[in-house]
Amino acid sequence: MFIANELTPEAQNLLRLVQNADASGSQPAANRPALGDADLLDAYSQAVIGVVKQVGPAVVSVTGRSSGPAGGGMGSGFLITPDGFALTNSHVVHGRDRLKATTQDGDSLDATLVGEDPATDVALIRLAARDLPFSELGDSESLQVGQLVIAMGNPLGFQSTVSTGVVSALGRSMRSQQGRLIESIVQHTAPLNPGNSGGPLLDSRGRVVGINTAIIAMAQGLGFAVPSSTARWVVTELLAHGKVRRLSLGIAAASVLIPRRLVRELDLLADRGVEVAELVPHGPAELAGVQAGDVVVAVNDRCVTDIDDLHRLLATLPQDRPFELQILRRDRLLHLSVEPTLAG
Repeated sequence: MFIANELTPEAQNLLRLVQNADASGSQPAANRPALGDADLLDAYSQAVIGVVKQVGPAVVSVTGRSSGPAGGGMGSGFLITPDGFALTNSHVVHGRDRLKATTQDGDSLDATLVGEDPATDVALIRLAARDLPFSELGDSESLQVGQLVIAMGNPLGFQSTVSTGVVSALGRSMRSQQGRLIESIVQHTAPLNPGNSGGPLLDSRGRVVGINTAIIAMAQGLGFAVPSSTARWVVTELLAHGKVRRLSLGIAAASVLIPRRLVRELDLLADRGVEVAELVPHGPAELAGVQAGDVVVAVNDRCVTDIDDLHRLLATLPQDRPFELQILRRDRLLHLSVEPTLAG
């Protein structure tokens, strides 16, 4: 599906001709040549060509070497500032040193790791150069299912490879290599291959709406990208603090089944909760009065059934205001106020 305001000016003009073919009055409709599939495909091609010309010079190949178990690695990345800051995937650079970034022109530049966040699979690196072409981070929140997207990268070592597709789903979740759920993942149909990791996912105006991060083995048309809104937040945290800070409760816990009798008596929203096994001494949960054996059933009145729910809710809470834990202690439901503590 084409969205007119996301096409190049040439493509928009063509769509106006198609949609308003009888409006000009300069020539009877019956005598004007019909615009067919070839014209529409040409508009599509021009949109993609425009994006490739605009963003291609900002896409780089990222390689790293390590004497440890991580070994070598190869992926993609893209510049976001003219003074060498670039984004890629954490799994492309994690545990590796001697990073190199190769530009579209074939220049091999030294790169350093500024910071990474394995929990979202986002890493920020900096190339040893200035006055570089760079791309614009767009707004992934405005994406729509069916929207045209363009993937760029260096799959299998083939530089400056382009593929196209559409957004096929929004709001997906997937696990990082750390085991934490990455939220709001963009699912799309632009073909990806090993080496595409860390490359940009672009809209038809050349704005980065995601960082390609994963494919499903033995599947076709299933590509995933970390949304640009997440990447922007990670970059801000890395530059300001050197790491990504998240709210922490200071507990070790596991999901448990709540007796049906208590679910009915206490009018609970679910029959599962998160049982606290251990507490970090003087951590926020202990200071709030949480005890080992308590079962967390809600945060700020939002249901918690497992660790993923707890991580998801903590990630969305304000970092400067207390929040409320609803816990089950034996047969009583308690409400405890927790002062937020940030952890890397």
